[in-house]
Amino acid sequence: MLDKFDLHTKIFIGSKSFDKMLEQRRRVFIVTDKFMHESGRVSYLTDKIKAEGAKWEIFSDVTPDPDIETVTAGVAKILEFQPDTVIALGGGSPIDAAKAIVYFAAKQIDLRDCPFVAVPTTSGTGSEVSKFAVITDRARGIKYPLIDDTLLPDYAVLDAELTCSVPPKVTADTGLDVLTHAIEAFVCTEANAFTDALAEKSVKLVDHYLLLAYKEPDNREARQGMHNASCLAGAAFSNAGLGLCHSMAHAMGAQFHIPHGRANAILLPVVMSFNAGCETTLTPVATRYAELASLIGMGATSMRQSALNLIHMVRRLQQRMGVPQCIKDAGVSAEDFEAALDTMADAALADRCTATNPKPCTKEDIIELYRQAYSKSNRKGLS
Repeated sequence: MLDKFDLHTKIFIGSKSFDKMLEQRRRVFIVTDKFMHESGRVSYLTDKIKAEGAKWEIFSDVTPDPDIETVTAGVAKILEFQPDTVIALGGGSPIDAAKAIVYFAAKQIDLRDCPFVAVPTTSGTGSEVSKFAVITDRARGIKYPLIDDTLLPDYAVLDAELTCSVPPKVTADTGLDVLTHAIEAFVCTEANAFTDALAEKSVKLVDHYLLLAYKEPDNREARQGMHNASCLAGAAFSNAGLGLCHSMAHAMGAQFHIPHGRANAILLPVVMSFNAGCETTLTPVATRYAELASLIGMGATSMRQSALNLIHMVRRLQQRMGVPQCIKDAGVSAEDFEAALDTMADAALADRCTATNPKPCTKEDIIELYRQAYSKSNRKGLS
């Protein structure tokens, strides 16, 4: 168990405090994606910066699953512009890209007096409060998780208004990513009382608000609830770590470009079943899953059934939001899957998230779990 807890990031809920933070800032470097830039949504930032009489530079070359080339280009731009503030606006990809850009730029120039601000526009990654960033090596088909305390943003702005235009499919994918973060942080080997509290609250908020946010996109209460859940889960896993589901999702996403939250959702039930020993002999992890099940009113008379109820809850959320429940339904052919299986298993086993999984695993275990997740016909009865 980890014997420390750190929350470096100062969190603003809503945009009013954000305006004050921009006072006396004169050169602002914005990292976002082309949609945020070309749709004009970046005006959420530029209008405020303009009101302060400051200059800004927009780096909008970020694509889903930001890669090494994008980070390199961003570092060159930041070195050229010499900002006194860096702001990331968007989902997990722009925030992760900005983290990596700031991290590598800081090795060449002094950015200690240059605050880094994360403004998430989706409720999923928790990247605004985590020391993780995932960067893709497209040439090798591998995702690299960067993990370092210096990746933590100095400030995060949680404004639910920015999430109301998010399409239902993205709301579903990112919401299930939040749930995966919370569940994996709760059971991983470095969890402690503080991370447990954050993970528990996140699970309760997801249970209460995710379907509502999916069905009623303009529901501000539901959107803020999911924004808060994402941030809480991000702080939990940033301190505690994650597990095998994330390792496998990183590897699968790099091979087949499945959105990260969707990959997590597909893999989570089979990984949970493996960790809890539902098809073999129950492990201590089953007790932890049972605790979460009881927390959301899904506890049963037996620990085994309580753990299964939590797994089934994930399945039901997938079904009710139309999320693919297996890799095959996500559009991956059997031939392509089998061809990539060995590479994915190697990458997942080497992934840093595997180190904090609560149950040790082998490459053979990972291959078996991928196969269970490939199609419903491969799935063991209880997962």
